[in-house]
Amino acid sequence: MLKVIGRRLALSVPLLFVVSALIFALESLIPGDAARTILGENATPDAVAHLRQQLGLNQAWTTRYGDWLSAAIHGDLGASLFTGESVTSSLNTRLAVTASLVLLTLLLSTAVGVSLGMAAAVRGGRLGRVIDVASLGGLALPNFWVAIVLASVFAVKLRLLPATGYTGLAEDPARWIESLVLSVCALSLFGTTILAKQTRDAVLQVLERDYVRMLRANGLSETRLLLKHVLRNAAIPVVTVAGLVAIGSLMGTVFVEQVFVLPGLGTLATQSTLDHDLPVILGIGVYFTLIVILVNLMVDVAYSMLNPKVRAR
Repeated sequence: MLKVIGRRLALSVPLLFVVSALIFALESLIPGDAARTILGENATPDAVAHLRQQLGLNQAWTTRYGDWLSAAIHGDLGASLFTGESVTSSLNTRLAVTASLVLLTLLLSTAVGVSLGMAAAVRGGRLGRVIDVASLGGLALPNFWVAIVLASVFAVKLRLLPATGYTGLAEDPARWIESLVLSVCALSLFGTTILAKQTRDAVLQVLERDYVRMLRANGLSETRLLLKHVLRNAAIPVVTVAGLVAIGSLMGTVFVEQVFVLPGLGTLATQSTLDHDLPVILGIGVYFTLIVILVNLMVDVAYSMLNPKVRAR
């Protein structure tokens, strides 16, 4: 297993360089810059040019990227061009919100999706067709639209849950759950339907194998057969999809956090992009990439636990 982890980490290091360089290059193509945003549209060209020189924006993007990369290798992601606050400190204060959204979304999607998929595989019929239709809906409906609908129904009309705001887990666990329920439900629609369909298909394939018929013939109970033998052998494709759901949820937080005004990395990513705050944008890109690497690493570890052949490689 250590070889699997080491190989994954070694392959992931170049990804950080590629992502950061790509972000730097793409940001340089966006019209406007931080100096113009800070001073406003009515600022004189001389004032803008002076501020650009102070901020180092008049240098080539390759030179600025080299300076940033040299500092980032030593753990310094720079400071915000607007607030002067350390990028690392700013991101760390918001990381808990986004991490909570992704983790709760993954747990809810996996629990509900796998349960529905197992039930559809065993019972078949109408439930299987319902999951097929729901899967199409989960793919077609954007999570930010689902978030708006949930907010208008459960927060505005029914007044059951708060529409905006966030309460930390340490402050009040009950209100922490309330502040995340609607956003987690909005993010979970896609993952739940896809996991349900993937679980149903994988379980159906395993149920057709000869060893399953043999175990049934030997009198093994249906519950033990499904949980101990069928689900374990069907788990690898399900784990793959669960990893994709986690990554998709991370991307979805950029939109859902805007709807529910949650102080997470997604909200900061949107605002820093509008402000051309490049150090913050780069920091968010690094954090998002690290989360994706961690998710892929967890998927690889799960593979090695489920399939001994992976550990032997």
